[in-house]
Amino acid sequence: MADTTESHDTPAGGRSAVRALLQREGPISADSLAERLDITAMAVRQHLYALEKAGEADFAEQARPRGRPVKLWRATAKAGVHFGDSHAALAADLIVQMKKAFGEEGLDRILKLRNAELEKTYRAKTDKAKTLKARLDALAKIRSAEGYMAEVRREEGSGDWLLVENHCPVCAAARLCTGLCREELALFHRVLGKDVKVERISHILAGAGRCAYRVTPA
Repeated sequence: MADTTESHDTPAGGRSAVRALLQREGPISADSLAERLDITAMAVRQHLYALEKAGEADFAEQARPRGRPVKLWRATAKAGVHFGDSHAALAADLIVQMKKAFGEEGLDRILKLRNAELEKTYRAKTDKAKTLKARLDALAKIRSAEGYMAEVRREEGSGDWLLVENHCPVCAAARLCTGLCREELALFHRVLGKDVKVERISHILAGAGRCAYRVTPA
């Protein structure tokens, strides 16, 4: 078996691992990244500065009670090309052409038909789940397979469930067609059941690092 620590310290492997963790966990400090990836803080910082130079990472300083401020790093929108956006240009072009051919109302009808098919696919797996957490886990697994880097978390403070999507593989298309995000939220409502409330609390298109949905009993 390969030594994963050694492979992480190589420039390509380490940089990819740092970029992926920034996308999933950012904002995060270099020391925390080093601990999570089991490589040296010096190696992490080298990768971070290389990513910053490439425009794929940036940071904000957070004051601490003692000592110097800590740099909290996150992936930028430019880093998204590494996470399943290979068809972004095609999707964006199709949106433009569908608007020209069918107008906004026609495009909305197409989106609803698409989501009706997605609902069937999703519910074939989520309906088998007995609890809300199990339904969320099933949904996150489906969405991750589609490139959304989805996970289920507990919200700090409230303890509510969060469905977090750390990447949006259709971001370019969604910027041209806000109906994609609207129908996506409606889809989650239907898939997770009438007994729950789904609220988007973080949105990549609004400048957030990820999309997040609070899911609570209705």
